[in-house]
This record gives sequence, structure tokens and C-alpha cells, in this order.
Amino acid sequence: MLTIKDIKIIVEKGDITEVDAEAIVNAANNEFFMGGGVAGTIKKKGGKIIEEEAVSRGPVAPGGAVITSGGKLKAHYVIHAATMKMDFKTDEDIIRRAARNSLDCAQKSKVSSIAFPALGCGVGRFSYSASSKIMAQEVLRYAAEVEKPTLKKIIFVLYSRESFDIFKKNIIDYLNHLKEKSAAGPFVTVDGIVEYKDGIVMVKRSNPPLGWALPGGFLDYGESVEEGVVREVKEETGLDFVHFEEFRVYSKKGRDPRFHTVSVVFKGRGEGKLEPGSDAAGASVFSRQKLPEKIAFDHRQILKDYFDRII
Repeated sequence: MLTIKDIKIIVEKGDITEVDAEAIVNAANNEFFMGGGVAGTIKKKGGKIIEEEAVSRGPVAPGGAVITSGGKLKAHYVIHAATMKMDFKTDEDIIRRAARNSLDCAQKSKVSSIAFPALGCGVGRFSYSASSKIMAQEVLRYAAEVEKPTLKKIIFVLYSRESFDIFKKNIIDYLNHLKEKSAAGPFVTVDGIVEYKDGIVMVKRSNPPLGWALPGGFLDYGESVEEGVVREVKEETGLDFVHFEEFRVYSKKGRDPRFHTVSVVFKGRGEGKLEPGSDAAGASVFSRQKLPEKIAFDHRQILKDYFDRII
């Protein structure tokens, strides 16, 4: 087991219909007819009402998902994830969409725990190894993108020893690897060389590392570097960053004394009234001949590169 954003991730060997979860996922066809395999077991134990509810909401495009009651099952809900059409063919994109749409179904219904089988690995004949990694990636994306996840427990339930061993390795070990890698960095930042009134705008930092720096900061999740630099320049200087273009990428280890950062640096014009933001102790315009004495990070080198290029 591991925990990501207060969500417990568990891999178990057993029968998914007997798992202690508020919702279980049925690896379904896109018309939601429940024949053999896991679907057949769910219908047998939970009753035909589950199939009737699901069919009434289909068909959907492969990768789609719908939620129904759990009938007589221990679970309150069944989420039917369309991992294939009636031809039983599936692929990576379908499984990825089915996994994410299942998580979204649970989120919309305020479900707190969900149990997954190996999506696409039954009659779809998709590999356990690939399916497990796809599903792990979608769990990580759900945790990163959803601000307030209702899910507090995500369980992967495998029937055979072979599938259990593969999922345990590729879910727990793989997610631990991604978690550790993301925690260690490198982190993406953006910085703006803002040309304004015959000089370059710099902000006086109120947080360590102290000194003067180009306006910039960490990229937000889901944000492009272009969106990020416009936001950071506005937040720190009050200026609109316009007519900008990418200048250079700086990634040398040690450029940031806190941790390993990779900065995409842009150059452009600042328009409006220069006003330092709430997280800046000051903001001012400097020329090449009159730069501040204490400059944070590697921003003195960035400015040297900039001035050398425009001469």
C-alpha cells in the first residue's frame, strides 16, 4: 500500500465482488451487456437489475463509463467502464479513457472507495503489465488534477497469482518511483526578462534566496510556460508581459540553492504601471551598467547572456 494525496492505493488478490469498496468497476463492452468473466459474476451476485440499468444508459463510445446501483452486491455502485466494443478489441487509449472516466464517475457521485479489475486483460487480451501502468498513470493524474478528491481508497483486485504479482509491482513500485522522482525534481520554473523604460525590471525577493531577481516562479500544474510567465510577471510587477519570445533554457545543477530547477526564460516588453506584488519587497528598473549588487539564483548570468546578445 502507498498513499498519494491522502488516497490509499492497495493491490489485493481475490474476488472483486467481495471487496470492501463503495463502488466496483466492471470491465464492460460499450453496450453494457454482461456475459461472462467479471461482468457475469457481477450480474450473478448482484442481480439482472445491474445489467438492465447499464444497458439503458448505453451504448457509449469505447472508453466511456456509467454508474449504476450495486443491486444485491456488497458495493453500493457498479461503474461500467467500456473497455471494448462488441468485437472485444481494445487498445491503450481505450483503457486509459476507461480508467479515467471511471475515476471521474466516482468523483461526481462522491464515492469514497473504488475497486478496479485489470481493465482490458480478460477477453480483450491486453497485457497485464501495460494495463497496470496505464491505470497507475491515470490514478496519479486524478490525484494531481482533482482539487478535492472524494476517493480516499483505490483498490486493484486481481483474481490470479500472475496478475496480482504484476499489478503489485507495476502499481505500487511504479507509483512509488513516480512519487519519489516528482518529489526530488527537477522542477519547472519560468522567468521573464521584462524590457521597460530603457531597462530591465527586477524584483527584490522577500523570501530566501534573498536578493534581486527576474520576475518569475514555479509553473502551475496544467499551465503552459507561456501562460506561466505572463502570470508571474503580472503577479510580481503589475505589468502585462507582451511581444515576448523564448530566450533560453537554464538547467545547470546548483543554479537554485534550494533544489534542482529548470527555468524557461522569456524576453519581452512590459506594459502598464510598475508595482511590486505582495510577495516582492520591491521592484525597479536596472540598466546593464547599474545592476544591483546582490542578485539571486543565476540571474546575473542570464542578464549577461541577454545583454551580450542585444549588443
